Amino acid sequence: MSETMPLEQMPITDDLDKLLEILPNSIRESIEQHPQKNQLVEVVMDLGRIPEARFSDGTADLGDQPMTKADLDHCIQRVGHFSGDNRAGIERTLHRISAMRNRGGEIIGLTCRIGRAIFGTITMIRELVESGQSILLLGRPGVGKTTALREIARVLADDLHKRVVIIDTSNEIAGDGDIPHPAIGRARRMQVSRPELQHQVMIEAVENHMPEVIVIDEIGTELEALAARTIAERGVQLVGTAHGNRLENLIKNPTLSDLVGGIQAVTLGDDEARRRNSQKTVLERKAPPTFAIAIEMLEKQRWVIHEDVAQTIDALLRGYATPQQIRTVNGQGNVEITEEPGYTTNQVNLRESPLKPTGWRASGRMTPIPSEESQQFDTLLEQSWQQKEAQTNKIRVPGPSGEDWPVYLYPYGIARSQLEQIINILNLPVVLTKDFENADAVLALRSQVKTNNKLRQMAKNYQIPIYGIKSNSIPQISYSLKQMLNLEESQSSEAEDLRLFTQAGNDDEIEALEEARLAVEQIVIPRQQPVELLPRSPKVRKMQHELVEHYHLQSDSFGEEPNRRLRIYPA
Repeated sequence: MSETMPLEQMPITDDLDKLLEILPNSIRESIEQHPQKNQLVEVVMDLGRIPEARFSDGTADLGDQPMTKADLDHCIQRVGHFSGDNRAGIERTLHRISAMRNRGGEIIGLTCRIGRAIFGTITMIRELVESGQSILLLGRPGVGKTTALREIARVLADDLHKRVVIIDTSNEIAGDGDIPHPAIGRARRMQVSRPELQHQVMIEAVENHMPEVIVIDEIGTELEALAARTIAERGVQLVGTAHGNRLENLIKNPTLSDLVGGIQAVTLGDDEARRRNSQKTVLERKAPPTFAIAIEMLEKQRWVIHEDVAQTIDALLRGYATPQQIRTVNGQGNVEITEEPGYTTNQVNLRESPLKPTGWRASGRMTPIPSEESQQFDTLLEQSWQQKEAQTNKIRVPGPSGEDWPVYLYPYGIARSQLEQIINILNLPVVLTKDFENADAVLALRSQVKTNNKLRQMAKNYQIPIYGIKSNSIPQISYSLKQMLNLEESQSSEAEDLRLFTQAGNDDEIEALEEARLAVEQIVIPRQQPVELLPRSPKVRKMQHELVEHYHLQSDSFGEEPNRRLRIYPA
């Protein structure tokens, strides 16, 4: 992870002068003369009360005269239109002005929140942002969720060159007005006419604008949570915030619990209850989480990272004290990663695998490598490509066209277990190797190939071809392996192909996949008609989506649980 810097040293754009211009003269002068002007968080103005400035470490009165109706009107006339959520802004700035009204609808109070674009705030989680997985930010108001969201959108759009669309319900992410604030970079912004329509705009963004990333602030309703799940099932990366300080809050919130997979009561059999040493009725996760990664923002630069939300939720529901990975930035600008104590040894034995992460990232402090050690680091990096395996005789046999089989494949950025499953099911003459120099080919994600000059240079030096795939999906991997071996698509049997897309391989999964296959082969392709399948669970629907993609067709999910189902469209 690269070096970051303390918060006070990061480049900040706050356009504070534009906010001061809307305030009455006496209030503006008091703020300009205040020694903590740059740490200002909010200005609160209530009718009949002395205006107040709020800072991160306290408050201060702005003068000694109570606010009058004329003072409030002075501010209201200089800001934009107040929308249905009683929020307005100042054009081309990130400031937010929120109104309090009386029973007659008249504004009797204003809260002016200072919006700041702070560049570099997400350096300590940059590798998570680049992973392509959906990320959920949690935290109390004012901790910096929207600021981090804005910076994530800029990094994804400008540095990683992805198609990013921001759903900006209150114009807080990209500022007020029709022209977005420069802080979001090349990301696009969709405004929402009324807050209750946010879920519709989320779906519209995916259907009309082909985004690779959707950024959402304040997911707060059940419809928005369902829209987020629909977007995630279509393979779009989600980055969003939700109401709640910790993951435990989402579990207890029936409206938003679907973001972490949903919770359901399950009755266990006698044997299973004894094995778990629990009651017969327990709570379990209902579906895969919409967001694979969760970040609890405890303070400005002290974040708790959950890199596997599904595993964390399962542990919490079973009563385990999950370990917490905490990332902070010290005074020297170095990222520190620490682990708080977790569950006991007996609890670990109840699980198939421990929750505690291992490896160098969990070891503690992470600091940049000193310049005098850079040569040694380059040597270590060079050696990492050549992981010698146990000495074996690499026997080659002629293939159907005279080529040498098996093919020794070096996977880069692709799950080795998934590759082995596909190779075994399709019975392909491919052997995975960790020795780059003796490999026959490299299989890697296209996004990794674009950004990794070292990989391209080594492949060129050893004259090893690189096969790039767009995503880690089963159709993409199996198609590339067959292309590598010059095999025809129809060379595998139907039963083998269906087994590729299953996880547990049970009858329910096979039946659902067979239903999708028959629909495609007997109706969608020959008759060019769309087909609706039977309702299935989210996990099974995802398998059906992958099978449909294998036929180069489009599909989407519609309806509400438990009647949510797939619709397959002709090409």
